[in-house]
Amino acid sequence: MSPVDLDEVIRGLPFNKDPNLLIGYETSDDAGVYRIADDLALVQTVDYFTPMVDDPYQFGRIAAANALSDIYAMGGRPVTAMNIVCFPAKVLSMGILREILRGGLEKVEEAGAVLVGGHSLDDQELKYGLSVTGFIHPDRIITNGGALVGDKLILTKPLGIGVISTAIKGKLASRRAVEAVTRVAATLNRAASEIMLKYRVHACTDITGFGLAGHLLEMARASGVEIAVFTDKIPLIPESKDYATMGLLPAGSYANKRFCGSSVEVDSDKVENVVFDLIFDPQTSGGLVISISEEDAKECLFELRQAGISNAEVIGEVIGSSKDGRLRLTSTDS
Repeated sequence: MSPVDLDEVIRGLPFNKDPNLLIGYETSDDAGVYRIADDLALVQTVDYFTPMVDDPYQFGRIAAANALSDIYAMGGRPVTAMNIVCFPAKVLSMGILREILRGGLEKVEEAGAVLVGGHSLDDQELKYGLSVTGFIHPDRIITNGGALVGDKLILTKPLGIGVISTAIKGKLASRRAVEAVTRVAATLNRAASEIMLKYRVHACTDITGFGLAGHLLEMARASGVEIAVFTDKIPLIPESKDYATMGLLPAGSYANKRFCGSSVEVDSDKVENVVFDLIFDPQTSGGLVISISEEDAKECLFELRQAGISNAEVIGEVIGSSKDGRLRLTSTDS
């Protein structure tokens, strides 16, 4: 699902300054970080959304994995989680809610965290997610703003979640596509995060509502660099190209294109139109994009694949400095 861009809304509000707030709202990072000791900081995030699959248990797993991902993108370790539930109790059975919470709890426990409670609201529209708190060393925070010229960019999950979710809502998705998108979205980014921490990683972000292009542009702007994306190297969920070709693009795709605007240059003779659309596809519980030194990229990619992250791929590189941050969508094809 595509998030709301709140930059204009919150601009000028009198936020308190606190020297222990190491990462706040200013950088468009994946989570906030607050120092509580010289060697310990809290990583905090919250996320929830409406169902993107029909199975309530799988929806719970996906929503929880999505919320936990922000902690992993910062290089942190999830510790506690709280449920956030909006549920139409007069319309749906409590058995459905139980299955959602069961799926969420499974992922919280898989992450090594503990569920400590939550809050529920009788609402006309079903929504579920988590507020998550993690631990991190203040000197080992990975933000979206440290990408360096020469870095390679590794993507750890395939794209296409938004398009297939749209096909599911339209009752057009095949069973194979539903199973594939569920598997991808319900997979934690834990292993990818733990592996990247072994290497010289300069920046990281997870790919969610703003799509690959939107989140890479945030990285480019925060880092002051220009990023080249090799569209022929981007892994895609099977059948996502088919559904995108049919025009099953979520509304968030168009919003993401507007968000990126003139900051994206496209080599139109090298980029397939359908892949161009998928680059803006809003993801739910997408993968990490890791900006890593060229020297470490090959070994890190090998270790990711050895760990079962088979779709991991180098999909771009940082090609230069840019005061305002830019993306170039191109191809490795000559």
